[in-house]
Amino acid sequence: MVTVTTRNEIRFILNGQDIALAAVAPDETLLDWLRLNRTLRGTKEGCAEGDCGACTVLVGKLSSGGLVYESVNACIRFLGSLDGTHVVTIEHLRGEPGKLHPVQQAMVDFHGSQCGFCTPGFVMSLYGLWMKSPDPSDGAIEKALQGNLCRCTGYEAIMRAARAISSYGKSAKDPLAVERKAITARLEAMNDGLRVEVGTAKARLIVPADVDDFADILDKEPGATIVAGSTDVGLWVTKHMRDISPAVFIGNLEGLCAMSEEDGVITIGAGVTYTEAFSTLAKRIPALGALVDRIGGEQVRNMGTIGGNVANGSPIGDTPPPLIALGAQLTLRRGKERRTIPLEKFFITYGKQDRQPGEFVEAVHVPVPAKGTKFAVYKVTKRRDEDITATLGAFLLTLAKDGTVADVRIAYGGMAATPKRASTVEHALLGKPWTEQTVEAAMAKYADDFTPLTDMRASAEYRALAARNLLLRFFAETSGTKAPIQVSRHEAA
Repeated sequence: MVTVTTRNEIRFILNGQDIALAAVAPDETLLDWLRLNRTLRGTKEGCAEGDCGACTVLVGKLSSGGLVYESVNACIRFLGSLDGTHVVTIEHLRGEPGKLHPVQQAMVDFHGSQCGFCTPGFVMSLYGLWMKSPDPSDGAIEKALQGNLCRCTGYEAIMRAARAISSYGKSAKDPLAVERKAITARLEAMNDGLRVEVGTAKARLIVPADVDDFADILDKEPGATIVAGSTDVGLWVTKHMRDISPAVFIGNLEGLCAMSEEDGVITIGAGVTYTEAFSTLAKRIPALGALVDRIGGEQVRNMGTIGGNVANGSPIGDTPPPLIALGAQLTLRRGKERRTIPLEKFFITYGKQDRQPGEFVEAVHVPVPAKGTKFAVYKVTKRRDEDITATLGAFLLTLAKDGTVADVRIAYGGMAATPKRASTVEHALLGKPWTEQTVEAAMAKYADDFTPLTDMRASAEYRALAARNLLLRFFAETSGTKAPIQVSRHEAA
């Protein structure tokens, strides 16, 4: 038997102070700890589900590119996920002696705050952006603020403030920049390569030493809750009061955070976040990159992982439908054993996936569409960056030289208990000419593939109409003809 050396405390840096916590509940959030234990109450609680951004802080983590700071939602970020990181709150911002920080002064001068409740979150999101891009475009500013809601000031004043920040100071002289080498050294010293275990019996949190250690842990404790980005699990706690003990935090495991491409297949480790995957996907599969850019706000994309989005098995998960349409494969691991299956076979029924006890998603393998293949993804929501998806359709099409459909794959989310292919519709298109008549005939087959549900997101009738209209839109965009039926006005893709 291999003896594993463990450490019984979580270690991280809070602003400028080294923190070591030996008493942490598996479900304790960073927001609660900051406000209740540290009296750092500039970080606000608004929605408690990662939507409003009032709780935004920066978390710095070591990566292959050095020390990277990202905005995150403290309300759904668990303390157990912070080992070896640098947490920066609004209280840590400081300007020259006797002056406000440049971001804060810009917000004051351009009237970017009224009631002020959301202001710390906006300031932290803009701070993170300013450190990466001192002179950002309007598009970059809007993207950085997607996860921050303002209910009284209005966004134009905040946009004006964002444009002016660098006129108040230089980001290279900011303490986060000046102290980066020192912070990096402190974090490297904390990284002792040990497994972290805090708590006793079932009420434990565990941070594996590496992926092999994670596999051993899960093999022995198959009922443990795996927490990667916590953008879903966080809501299990804050909204449903679920017990997630024992919790295994895998967000920073190096062996799960790699991406590579070989022979036209992109392999995405289960711990790769949406933000980390974006540049590669946007370059190699533009439609998939555009979808990633619409998942939640910046804070959610900085935390959430593609592997977690698949593993959770949600019927409205954003990435499974396009991954199914692309013919993605999934590698599952238990102990030292691995198996690879088509991703579409992973989803069995609502709440049930093809994952054995002790098994976990290790990687997703995504084929890059061949030259000449047409691929598109459309997401239907009430607002553009909405997490609550009514319907999401993904379409992959290859035409033969004579204009007939040589290959077609269509998958939907939000239409059934699991993400699912529209197999009957595909069959109705295969081998037929890619024409309006063929598409209209195929649209009638949707009822054979799906029995849509009615819930708070949309009615069954709306989902059925939206699904048909998305195929029609795909046809219109790939054939250059005008669609005979107008796409639903609520479709915001």
